[in-house]
Amino acid sequence: MQAIRGHGTRPERVVRSLVHGMGCRFRLHRRDLPGAPDLVLPRHRKAILVHGCYWHMHRCRFGRVTPRTNAEFWEQKRQGNVERDRRNLRRLRRLGWEVLVVWECQTRDAGRLEGRLREFLEG
Repeated sequence: MQAIRGHGTRPERVVRSLVHGMGCRFRLHRRDLPGAPDLVLPRHRKAILVHGCYWHMHRCRFGRVTPRTNAEFWEQKRQGNVERDRRNLRRLRRLGWEVLVVWECQTRDAGRLEGRLREFLEG
């Protein structure tokens, strides 16, 4: 568990690079916001969350993997992540923030992701 990084992951760096390339400036992991979103664009009141498919139980093939050892523990842990994500998303929206969730599997197709980010940031 100690080797698992929460910040500066490859998917997060991909998203940062694309957003920066679009000319947007952002803050990282603002702790004063619920869930400390990965990228925060204060001027536009927009936040981007980058979720790992496994840890946040995405519906893709990577998120549906179940561990063979200590399965009950990991199921509870991952389910807790999903519930915490829902709470944080609701709280951010109540505070007036627009939020985009980017999944790890979506960062594999940079062209498609760039279009999705551009639509979110310009909309």
